[in-house]
Amino acid sequence: MRWQGQTIEDADADALPGLENRSGIVQSVTTPEFAGMTFHEVLSKSALNPVPGASRMPFNWTINPYRGCSHACFYCFARGTHEYLDLDAGEDFNSQIVVKTNVVDVLQRELRRGSWKHETVALGTNTDPYQRAEGRYRLMPGIIRALADSGTPMSILTKGTLIRRDLPLLVEAAKRVPVDIQLSIAMYDDALQRSIEPGTPTTQARLDTVQALSDAGFRVGVFLMPVLPHLTDSVGAIDEALRRIAEAGADHAVYGALHLRPGVKPWFFRWLQQEHPDLVASYRHLYPGAAAETPKDYRRWLAARVRPLIRAHGLQVQSEEEHDRTRGIMRARMRPAPASAPPPQPQTLF
Repeated sequence: MRWQGQTIEDADADALPGLENRSGIVQSVTTPEFAGMTFHEVLSKSALNPVPGASRMPFNWTINPYRGCSHACFYCFARGTHEYLDLDAGEDFNSQIVVKTNVVDVLQRELRRGSWKHETVALGTNTDPYQRAEGRYRLMPGIIRALADSGTPMSILTKGTLIRRDLPLLVEAAKRVPVDIQLSIAMYDDALQRSIEPGTPTTQARLDTVQALSDAGFRVGVFLMPVLPHLTDSVGAIDEALRRIAEAGADHAVYGALHLRPGVKPWFFRWLQQEHPDLVASYRHLYPGAAAETPKDYRRWLAARVRPLIRAHGLQVQSEEEHDRTRGIMRARMRPAPASAPPPQPQTLF
């Protein structure tokens, strides 16, 4: 979705690059509660995004209520998508957030079409639906209700603890349709987490969220991704991460090495040069030229190291590739909560 073709036809000579023609933008908002961030409220023509046939993703449809992400992870594969808006994949991606304010209404209309086949819809495949902006715009409750009401299975991947706000709603939805929930928790060293994921909730807050979701009856998966060469791929680091994941009540862990797609690579290497200059040469060797993935030998080495540790901690194990192959057909991911389990309590979300 570009900025053209919606409702407003005016131009702003002082606007950010790519936003001069404001057709499609309702308004751009800054507030003291979100210092340094601008929300560009837009009217979206569609909510359901078809996944290209050539993609290896295990689903055919996604919803992305936001573009850009305040989690500001330096390795985020979605950074390059901001360049489509003539914004940069660095600080603009972190702070210039596009909000599809009418996404729920559009989604409800699309789900009523006779052609809709009730296939699984994935959220969190591009930018996080539970990033900080969701605290202001509250789009996810309407999306969850619309999908459940239409009999459409859903899958949610998030780094955001704000999902706990919607826990009662998700429990109700899971009584009607399969609901799959995964938390992305890759960094278990607090200093590294603050450095490379500066806008995310803490690792422990996310593990507490895994526990809350598990206690509510969900079989929660944790994405131990990306594994960073030389930084988080030691036996000690992986073992400690998996211990904490298992103790939080996770059902399974999905692992995978760092990807550096073209729009991401310059920003990641800028961070690496600043924080770990001694590793730059090694990373250049692992990711030469336009290469986005580590060599196959490294991925085999990582699998031989990670898989036995995942099993040792009593978790089901999947590589990123295995996860992609096996998640095409959603299965029910709920188990009955213990009869004595207390109702969900309000939590601190950030």
